[in-house]
Amino acid sequence: MSGTVVGFSLGLVGGGGSILAVPLLLYVVGVTDPHLAIGTSALTVAASAFANLLSHWRAGTVKWGCAAIFAAAGIFGAAVGSTAGQLVDGERLLFLFALIMIAAAIAMLTRRAVAGDPNVRIDAKVAAKLVALGLAAGFISGFFGIGGGFLIVPGLMLGSGMPILNAIGCSLFSVGAFSLTTAINYAASGLVDWAIALEFIAGGALGGIVGTRTAVKVSTHKQVLNYVFAAVLLTVAAYMLAQPGMTFIAAS
Repeated sequence: MSGTVVGFSLGLVGGGGSILAVPLLLYVVGVTDPHLAIGTSALTVAASAFANLLSHWRAGTVKWGCAAIFAAAGIFGAAVGSTAGQLVDGERLLFLFALIMIAAAIAMLTRRAVAGDPNVRIDAKVAAKLVALGLAAGFISGFFGIGGGFLIVPGLMLGSGMPILNAIGCSLFSVGAFSLTTAINYAASGLVDWAIALEFIAGGALGGIVGTRTAVKVSTHKQVLNYVFAAVLLTVAAYMLAQPGMTFIAAS
């Protein structure tokens, strides 16, 4: 069920599910090590993102040139970020993770619909912007073990001027690439639970099919969906911050 939620969100809004994967693993599935949860979630999110990408590809929403440039830069950022994340204490990392969830919710609440140019062309200026934004999104994605869709979608729109539906399709390529980079880094340290990951991946594939179909149908009403998902993120972040030990971390 938890994997289905992740896959559905990735297919629907190009992100969000990845940032829920870690708290789902910790508080629903029962994983006790924050770093193990991050490594496992990264692998499951990568698989779900690539599975959802196929659906968006068939729907014709992926601008491959922009997606490739953004992802290539972000892979380097994710490699650096995931290495840095493993050096941070698990509880402190969860505290920072909750703050990132709040930031993601605010970003969703303040995102505005932009028509964009569906026929965007890549020039030197667009490429430079995509590289810079990709590096930043990749680092944050790797550090927290999230797909980073809530950063990637607006980053692609800002860097290239593409419409949101195209940005969602393109974001899945970057989400998959960033998450896979993070998962490989964590797996090398033995921080991936393969059995749980396979169960999550199976659920994510099912949820992704439904999410992608829904995304195409309701592309003109996504702001309402953003409001709902932002409320979910804020609720989960509040729950995480209320856990024993978080108050001490905040004060230290």
